[in-house]
Amino acid sequence: MTRTDNLPNVDDMRIAVISDTHGHYPADLPEKLHEADEIWHLGDVGEPGTLVEFEQLGVPVRVVRGNCDNWMAWPLALDLVREDVAFHLVHIPPKRVPPGTRVLLHGHLHVPRDEVDVRGVRWLSPGCISQPRGKGCSFGWLTVEAGRFRWAWVKL
Repeated sequence: MTRTDNLPNVDDMRIAVISDTHGHYPADLPEKLHEADEIWHLGDVGEPGTLVEFEQLGVPVRVVRGNCDNWMAWPLALDLVREDVAFHLVHIPPKRVPPGTRVLLHGHLHVPRDEVDVRGVRWLSPGCISQPRGKGCSFGWLTVEAGRFRWAWVKL
């Protein structure tokens, strides 16, 4: 199941992108994300209560269901448009990119990723918040404005 969400253009939107919390995160992580306009969680959240501190920041928290999540209210994928940029959020990287996608964000691998495929689609992963595989724990900042975006990977 994929859900689509389009928001009107605003000036310079900052989105915190996290993944693979597996029910745990550093105590200071919500404070690090307090300047976000939105938070996107790319799956393997753990229990829904894991998100409470992030939701208390007062910004929208978008979540896709990971392979370790049993909360069926979360969709398997989300298609979001921010500042005229089309994003596809999913936990496990797909074999095919949905048509119209400019940026595909995924979790699951527990390592950061920043690649461009032959069609020009940017594949991004923030790494993971818990259970890192080789590069430590991390998240990403996505800044979007006027049809453009910037990606910054942040090591915890």
